[in-house]
Amino acid sequence: DKLLFLWSITVSIFGIGGLLGSSGSRYLTVKYGKKKCLLCNNLFMIVAASIMGCSKIAQSFEMILIGRFMCGISAGKVISPTGICVPLHHQYVGEISPRKLRGFANSTTSFFWSLGKAVGQISGQRELLGSKSLWPVLMVSCGLPALVQLVTLPFFPESPPYLLVHKGDQEGCKKAIRQLWGEGHHQAEIDDIVKEKATMKNIKILSVLELMKDQAFRWQLYTIVILNATVQLCGINAV
Repeated sequence: DKLLFLWSITVSIFGIGGLLGSSGSRYLTVKYGKKKCLLCNNLFMIVAASIMGCSKIAQSFEMILIGRFMCGISAGKVISPTGICVPLHHQYVGEISPRKLRGFANSTTSFFWSLGKAVGQISGQRELLGSKSLWPVLMVSCGLPALVQLVTLPFFPESPPYLLVHKGDQEGCKKAIRQLWGEGHHQAEIDDIVKEKATMKNIKILSVLELMKDQAFRWQLYTIVILNATVQLCGINAV
């Protein structure tokens, strides 16, 4: 019973970390920018992977709990897109993509989530990295994509909408657009960002409590809650 209890905590603590990570993602992105947040998030994931990978040497199951919790904060839940990385990644990929490729770029995130889960499940088989001697390697492997992004992301600019809307840096926005999309006439995209900035000035950002009290969004809120609650009963968690 004690082992079952510890195993349940180990599995569920990932989701708890995802809940905490998602609650702070908006504040962090507005204050520090999407690129900086992603870079720091990669460091966070690498530290989490290292802690879990060293748990066998240290003979400490508590290190697995800590690592799983940190991974949840960094990556987010598998079923519900939470955590810091998932909303950040969606926003950054969409904002740095040209308008004609934006839909395609956003759709690739779901593809790579599914691909990553499949690779992880296959690698976790006993014949591969799920063996008694290699499971720490499987734990460390979640830090490899973070390491790749940590090395490559500094060569990318900050999100153009963030530079213009939140920082008011029009020249920085133009420079980022030219670096991302090449030389050319991009005034239409810049005008769209300016319109977005003007629209945001007249929009009040609601807190979770204010959203729940606002009757105008009551049925939309009911729909989202019911869908997210019932999807847990479809069997995907058992699979």
